[in-house]
This record gives sequence, structure tokens and C-alpha cells, in this order.
Amino acid sequence: MDDEADDGGGGVLHSLLFYIPNRLLDVFDIVRARVRLGPGVAVGARVTELADVYIGTYASVYVGLPGPRGRRMPRLPVGFESKSGVEASVADVTAEGGIGPDYGEFECGLGLQLLIVGFDVGVEPFEILDLVAGLIFFDPRGDDF
Repeated sequence: MDDEADDGGGGVLHSLLFYIPNRLLDVFDIVRARVRLGPGVAVGARVTELADVYIGTYASVYVGLPGPRGRRMPRLPVGFESKSGVEASVADVTAEGGIGPDYGEFECGLGLQLLIVGFDVGVEPFEILDLVAGLIFFDPRGDDF
């Protein structure tokens, strides 16, 4: 097999064909904006992975922008997730299930679950850099097709 095909590279034509779809996905990677529906009580805030707090439990379905992909394939705008426990910075005693939120390393945001309705919003600044770099065919996140 060709090594270039294994890493997703495909030359100049490939880059040109996927330029617009890759930039659109880069835009969607910047923001997380989801509504959740399911039982639970939880609250969390994050300003990077090193400065985040969370306490609570919930199990819900969600709809909305899922946030950073961290991979080539886009994430679905709907899914199921659950999270229970306590987290403060790198001290993390939580358990997650379903398709977890998979927060970015530098993501800033808030989440709240109150009885049966919740939300999760955030912005990943590094994805802005990925978008700008993608304009000149550079992909620091390695998430382009």
C-alpha cells in the first residue's frame, strides 16, 4: 500500500478537491453548542484542560455542534453521552459513556444539566489557528481529508 494513502494525503488534486469541505469542518471545530435532554444534575466549567472543574451526573441525548473533531471524520450532531463524578484540573474521577464530549486541550466553556435539560457550550482557540493555517494548506491538527 502507498504510505501517502495511509496518512490521508493525496497530492495537490486531492488537497484542492477537499479544500472547501476541510475549511467548513475547521469552522465547525471551533465551537461546541449542544442542548442535552435526559436525567441529571451537573455543572462544569473549563478554561483549558488544566483549569477545569466538574461535579455531577447525567445521561442524555444531545443535538448541536459537537466541538473539535480531533480526527478526520466529522462527528455527528446528535448522540448519547453520560458523565458522572468530580473533576478539578488534572484530578479526574469521572466516568464517561456514549460518545463523550471529547473537549479540546485549550477549550473554554460551560456546561449545565438541570433535571432533564442541559447545555454545553465552548470555544477551542487552537481550532482557529487550524482554520487560518488551513487557508494556506497547512493542517496543524492533522484532521483534514
